[in-house]
Amino acid sequence: MQKQLEDKWVLITGAAGGLGMAFARAFAAEGARLSLTDVSVEGLEAAAEALRKEGATCFAHAADLSSEEETLALASRVREHCPALHALINNAGLAYGEVSRALTGISQSQWLRYFAVNTVAPLLLAEALRAPLAAARGVVINISSMASYVPGTAYGVTKAALNAMTYGMASVLGSDGIRVNAIAPGLMETPAALEGLPPGTLERVQSQQMLSLRGTAQDVAALGLFLASDAARFITCEVVSCDAGNRMRGWR
Repeated sequence: MQKQLEDKWVLITGAAGGLGMAFARAFAAEGARLSLTDVSVEGLEAAAEALRKEGATCFAHAADLSSEEETLALASRVREHCPALHALINNAGLAYGEVSRALTGISQSQWLRYFAVNTVAPLLLAEALRAPLAAARGVVINISSMASYVPGTAYGVTKAALNAMTYGMASVLGSDGIRVNAIAPGLMETPAALEGLPPGTLERVQSQQMLSLRGTAQDVAALGLFLASDAARFITCEVVSCDAGNRMRGWR
């Protein structure tokens, strides 16, 4: 049976583990060729090697997306081996530590770094890769967050801004046939979440869900596969929640 993404190129940021690795495995299972990036050189190489052993075709390019220079250099390297890009998965983000705990007491330089990675880098990458995305009539998928609906921390604010950025990107890139959507996951049980959250946070957030389920990275990756497929050809400019109906969405 023909795989739905056979020989199509996909770029995944933040691909060294967790949700990024789940996206990589899900897209590779459908025949996609992978271009992966992460700020962690060691983690990225380990992820790429593991995927190659599983039969995936992938390139690995380390980059710090808080740097415009490195972001544009990444796009240039991707264009060299990828004249048509089916999907750009903007998964990289700063999510743990002070960015997810505070709104005040954060310096301007910290704020600018958070916005650079979580909000602006997705636009810069899509803009720099517009030609290969247009050649494939591709899709951009921005990874937002449930926290964007209750932006009481720096992280939530940057993800709320990413939702707005998704609208702007869809408006501008639509003329080239490029779809742009976002996924707003709930709190998924990834290694980073389990290690980086204060005690009791996971249980508290899960208690706010309408469904008594434990979310995984694979749940988000499955939604990403749908949004990148031809079945979603008429869907753009949407922020799609994947959070078991978490009641935090009702803040307004």
